[in-house]
Amino acid sequence: MPSQTVIESDGTIKSFTDWVKADGSTDFQPENGRYHLYGQHLCPFSHRAAMGRVLKGLEDVISMDNMDYELNRGEGWKFSPDKEGCDADSVNGYKYLKEAYTASAKKLGASGFSGTVVVPTLYDKKLQRVVSNESADILRMFNEEFNEFCVNKELDLFPEALRPEIEEVEKWTHMTIGLGVYGPGRAENQEEYDSAIEKLFTGLDKAEAILSKNRYLVGKQLTEADVRLFVVLIRFDVVYYFLKCCKRRIADYPALWAYTRDIYQTGNIKSTVVFDQIMKGYFMSYYMRAINPNKIVPVLPELNYDEEPNRENM
Repeated sequence: MPSQTVIESDGTIKSFTDWVKADGSTDFQPENGRYHLYGQHLCPFSHRAAMGRVLKGLEDVISMDNMDYELNRGEGWKFSPDKEGCDADSVNGYKYLKEAYTASAKKLGASGFSGTVVVPTLYDKKLQRVVSNESADILRMFNEEFNEFCVNKELDLFPEALRPEIEEVEKWTHMTIGLGVYGPGRAENQEEYDSAIEKLFTGLDKAEAILSKNRYLVGKQLTEADVRLFVVLIRFDVVYYFLKCCKRRIADYPALWAYTRDIYQTGNIKSTVVFDQIMKGYFMSYYMRAINPNKIVPVLPELNYDEEPNRENM
């Protein structure tokens, strides 16, 4: 079957967009042990996929390597088994993730890869190439296509009846909060900063209002909308607050703070939250050099994510 990944007019590939499908409509069939996830704890987009993998109980089905948390310009994502909590490439033995992208592009007949190498990346060990580097797609593949092998078959993060509402919620939370946390730090003048702060906290206030009355964002169950918001909220008080998003902490919002703890304590989600690597990844990486040239990592705030959230009856 032809690949859904597009070769551009210049002969290169800019993004991998293939899908694992249980219905046999693609070359990528769900199999136990066939697929591998490349990720990093610091990245909220990578965290989406890691949460889907754990929530569905796919840890023994889809293997995973954790990249170096210190992202460097030019080198990109690399494997650093000498650093605590970071892995070697257990599939190909590569030093850099971009090697997997380049080899995969050539396998598809492209001259190379000209896009951005990102995590998460889903890799097919059988066909020896990247399947997808789109976090939203990978999360849905884990939710829908591996039910034959997963532990939590009954869990559906994207139920058909709720899909329109889920996608609407994801749209505004992504634009105002998911991307909004980066606006204040990137502002080049006071006017830009003031606008960015207003947009971000308007989004957080809206989420607070919803979650003060409902346990989850959509319906009465955990959905991918909650996964996508949680990966931002769990980083807010330990990272984004220090990056000029300092009007309020998530801990200052009664509903958002309880909601964050609720999801953190769900299943084995806390195993996917590695604060040490999250903070080192943000404060030591190249894109922070202008405001943090000495790579100083702030102390972890004293917040108790294991405190009882008391949301079961909502």
